[in-house]
Amino acid sequence: MNIIEILDIPGSERFSDVVRRAVNQALLEEGVDRLCEVSVSFVDEQEIHRLNLETRGVDRATDVLSFPMSEGEEFEINPENGAALLGDIVISLPRALAQAEEYGHSPEREVGFLTVHSVLHLLGYDHVDDEEGERYMRERQEHVLGALGLTRETR
Repeated sequence: MNIIEILDIPGSERFSDVVRRAVNQALLEEGVDRLCEVSVSFVDEQEIHRLNLETRGVDRATDVLSFPMSEGEEFEINPENGAALLGDIVISLPRALAQAEEYGHSPEREVGFLTVHSVLHLLGYDHVDDEEGERYMRERQEHVLGALGLTRETR
C-alpha cells in the first residue's frame, strides 16, 4: 500500500477512498512496484486560481494541478521509509463537482479521473502540445478507471 496524504476542505472527505484507490491502481497499472508517497489536496476555486497563476502564469481557475517532485525517472526518497516522493496533486472540489454534473457521471468518477490524470503527470507523462501523448494519456486514464469500475456511465 502506498502512502497517500489527503488534505481537504469540508465536503471532500467522501472522496478519500476513491483517491486512495485511484492512486494505487494508477501506480499498479503503470508498473510502479515500490512504495510511493503522494499528497492530494482539495481546494476551492479561489485557491486553485491562485496556484495556477502563481505556478503556471495562467490567470484562471482549473480543475487539477500536478506538482511532480522530480524530473525524469529519478525520484527523491523519503529516508524514513524508503518511499519515492512522487509529488502533490491539488484538486478543485467545486470544479470537479460541476464537471461531473456537466459530463453526466458521478462525482467519484470525476475525482477518480482527475486523480489518475495527475498521477500520470507525476510519473512524467505529458500532453501539452503533444497530440500523441494526449491520446496515450487518455487511453491509460480510461484503462485505470475501468479497472476501478469508474466508467463514464457510473452515476
